[in-house]
Amino acid sequence: MAMRLGTENKRQVYAVIVLFSFIFGYGGWQLYQTIVGPSVPARRPPANESTQTGTASANGQEAQKLSNASIDPTLHFDKLAESEDVVYTGTGRNIFSADSAPVQMEKPIKSARASGPAVITPAPPPGPPKPPPIDLKYFGYTESSDRSLEAFFVHGDDIFMAKTGQIVDHRYKVGLIRPQSVDITDLGYNNKQVLTVTGF
Repeated sequence: MAMRLGTENKRQVYAVIVLFSFIFGYGGWQLYQTIVGPSVPARRPPANESTQTGTASANGQEAQKLSNASIDPTLHFDKLAESEDVVYTGTGRNIFSADSAPVQMEKPIKSARASGPAVITPAPPPGPPKPPPIDLKYFGYTESSDRSLEAFFVHGDDIFMAKTGQIVDHRYKVGLIRPQSVDITDLGYNNKQVLTVTGF
């Protein structure tokens, strides 16, 4: 008696062939993605960053963080040559020359020593500690089509572009923007300061 191979029903045989082809194709694709897939895992924000973002969004919209990829790192030799050509000359006495005459000092009209007993005034009591200075740098602005100003800030290696009312670096709220200065409030200390435009 001959053994049956199960190939009598052609429709079932074709279904099994298609099923195995799909399984092998999908398995090979998954293996390829595992081997050549992205080697750097997606960055997960730290736990405190999400908390700070929630606090900042309650007070105002977050500022736009810019990339510093457009900064030109080219060495400009013409500007270096200009700085090297500067000759430093002084107007006073040359302390490295023996021929230089000493500077004539005027005689005091009255002795600096007090003639009466010394009066010691007590030092005033120390006041509340001053808040730390705001370490943002304001280096320019741009004007949009609706004539509103957007300011550019530097904090460490990060560059931010913000409008009035937005939050920079989860901490600093931008107030009135003017071409030469910006009002900034440190939300951690409720400290308001005016930043003037500076180069960097």
